[in-house]
Amino acid sequence: MSKIIAVNAGSSTLKFKLYEMPEENVLAEGVIERIALPASHVEIKYGDGKKYEKTTDVKNHEQAIQILLDQLLDLDIIKEYSEINGVGHRVVAGGEYFDKSVVITPDVLKKIESLTELAPLHEPANVLGIKAFKKVLPDIISVAVFDTAFHATLPEKNFLYSLPYEYYEKYSARKYGFHGISYRYVSQRAAELLGKPVEDLKMIIMHLGAGASICAVKNGKSFDTSMGFTPVTGITMATRSGDVDSSLLAYVMEKEGMTDINEMIKVLNTKSGLLGISGVSADMREVEAAQATNPRAKVAREIYVNRIIRYVGAYLAEMGGADAIVFTAGVGENSITIRKEVAEGLNYFGIGVDNEKNDVRGVVRDISAKDSKIKTLLVPTDEELMIVRDVQTLANK
Repeated sequence: MSKIIAVNAGSSTLKFKLYEMPEENVLAEGVIERIALPASHVEIKYGDGKKYEKTTDVKNHEQAIQILLDQLLDLDIIKEYSEINGVGHRVVAGGEYFDKSVVITPDVLKKIESLTELAPLHEPANVLGIKAFKKVLPDIISVAVFDTAFHATLPEKNFLYSLPYEYYEKYSARKYGFHGISYRYVSQRAAELLGKPVEDLKMIIMHLGAGASICAVKNGKSFDTSMGFTPVTGITMATRSGDVDSSLLAYVMEKEGMTDINEMIKVLNTKSGLLGISGVSADMREVEAAQATNPRAKVAREIYVNRIIRYVGAYLAEMGGADAIVFTAGVGENSITIRKEVAEGLNYFGIGVDNEKNDVRGVVRDISAKDSKIKTLLVPTDEELMIVRDVQTLANK
């Protein structure tokens, strides 16, 4: 029996989930928010519905980890630090270096640091989390689990851009894809629900969260995916634009007097998507609430659904059909109406949902209509479980 912690470090946040392994029991989970900002917030859920909360000043990620570990002791979740046998870090970009999870060594960390350009909003924070944990708990196994690794199986025809080939040779300019940890978990769980080996199935999985993407999974492997060189491309997201004509960016930059491309990249990442179109919110719930009286909110939601249908339709054509389409992540797991409208838009392919079965949130369920030719599934994701499983596997080796 061991205890393994899964960590997702953001620029000003530290999310965690502590598991007892190999039983896969969740002992505690929580988040420290507003790191390096005034009035940081610490929240830990544990036991039978218990919750610890505190507002304090947290200077950096190292202090955040120290606070987390001290609270695990104070709340009697662990008796001593040595009970934690391993830590798994979610790392967004693995580039072409990493096609699977790896034990973090100095060389591995150096390579991760070199990949900052692929995920500038995430990778530096991931590195901070790794270094901070290494400093506080230097002797336990530390594992990097990459969002891009699942997409290492993309064929060349799907990962190459139609640019001069030398850009790929010189700079590794290609599609990497993201949300791979989620896709790996959901594809395996969906296969269990269908009662078939994942290697025998073709699925299209829609990870619809604040960051959103779609993946065509063929025989258990990533075949195509909507996010590209960075997470900004693909479908419309909460604050990210999704696909945009690159010449339009040059046009808008000139009109707005922008001279730094990074300023435009920031617009694409933080001021676009549902927020940019609706002018109301990046939260789908608030956009839906406003759509009856706000035309921009209404069209933002219509665009969101339209882009999902467009990609799913393309992947159905690419793979020559599918056994199932699968909804997961925040919006996918909780928006009954989004699931219904996406299925209606794909009705031509023999996809449909049963209204009664679809009237749920956050549970594993086949929500297909009786006469559906392609199954429609709801499968909540569990990236943290995937992370600790990888730590356990590497620790056993």
